[in-house]
Amino acid sequence: MSITHPGRLDCFHNPLADSQLAYGAARQNILSVARAKNALSTISSWPNYQATALQQLDTMAEAANIAKVYYKDESTRFGLKSFKALGGAYAVTRFLQQHLAQVNGVEPTMEELLSGQFKAQLKDVVVSCATDGNHGRSVAWGAQMFGCQCIIYIHRDVSQGRQAAMEAYAAQVIRITGNYDDSVKQAASDAKQYGRVIISDTSYPGYTEIPANVALGYTVMLAEIVQQLQADVPTHVFVQAGVGGLAAAVCGYFWDLWGQQRPRFVIVEPEQANCLQESAKAGELRVVEGDLDTLMAGLACGEVSQIAWQILAQGADDFITLSEDAIAPSMISLQQHSPSIEAGESAVAGLAAALVAAGNSQWRSALGLDEQSRVLVLGTEGATDPELYQSLVFGISS
Repeated sequence: MSITHPGRLDCFHNPLADSQLAYGAARQNILSVARAKNALSTISSWPNYQATALQQLDTMAEAANIAKVYYKDESTRFGLKSFKALGGAYAVTRFLQQHLAQVNGVEPTMEELLSGQFKAQLKDVVVSCATDGNHGRSVAWGAQMFGCQCIIYIHRDVSQGRQAAMEAYAAQVIRITGNYDDSVKQAASDAKQYGRVIISDTSYPGYTEIPANVALGYTVMLAEIVQQLQADVPTHVFVQAGVGGLAAAVCGYFWDLWGQQRPRFVIVEPEQANCLQESAKAGELRVVEGDLDTLMAGLACGEVSQIAWQILAQGADDFITLSEDAIAPSMISLQQHSPSIEAGESAVAGLAAALVAAGNSQWRSALGLDEQSRVLVLGTEGATDPELYQSLVFGISS
């Protein structure tokens, strides 16, 4: 049994990738299994924490003529419907703990911070970020949970539904007329002027600690996956990328954990927002200009996070772009799966790319896919834009 999944790919194999290369101390200083333990301890203590499901998509694996497809379903994460709940809120937590340590001389425990006893000291602290939606929602949720203020910047293409989701957590949302990268610059400029603290998932010179904490938050999902796999190490990981924070967390964590037995890491981007692929082709960081127009709104980024690139430059094996027409069919297939899986438009990029590649002999060979392949993909969000989800999956528009 085999299928040809709709969509096209543009594949670039990374000439700097080396499966025998040690992870190394420099990368461990950014992200490591050891450093990730604190994130797991912290986040697992939050109210309503529970591990999300790792689904086996056996029908899709059979149709694609590969052994297994594992799908990490983040659609139920903390009620925010996105893995981003882990990163932004964890970075807010670590910043507030460090801030209170400077003020009081002692860093509060997670239990003390959750108790609300520091809300009077935190009420004038303002955290801020730019977002396509999910990261900002996590930052807003974290700010509300611990009692500080939150100001979020969104760009012109972010839906009203995503804006409302952030405002539901008491965030002030400011919409600009430019693209995502313009919103990042505006948020940074205003933060400097008004004394706010940027909680960003992208790094740049002089700003690395907070983005590293965001990525460490994501590793909670990865620790869960390792336990759920029960020692079945995947041969491939297809992971979608915006600025590269998630992709670097996935690559770095599994590289540090499994060493030379690590999977093949395949980075997936939209055709119009492929800053990682362009950087890989150039052998140095490249910026993608323009509107960055893509259905995969959470991946509409034109500039690579610098600390992410320190991991991905040699850790990622392949950089591929995925066409827009592959997205809705993948969302529909997951909705019709048993059990049904709710997946947003940015959640399915890795899955769609794996299925497109498996159904094409040229790409299948280029990416080393065969009947023994065990593919892990990350379903990073549910229907975080409910109206768009209804339109794409059921053909219902308001």
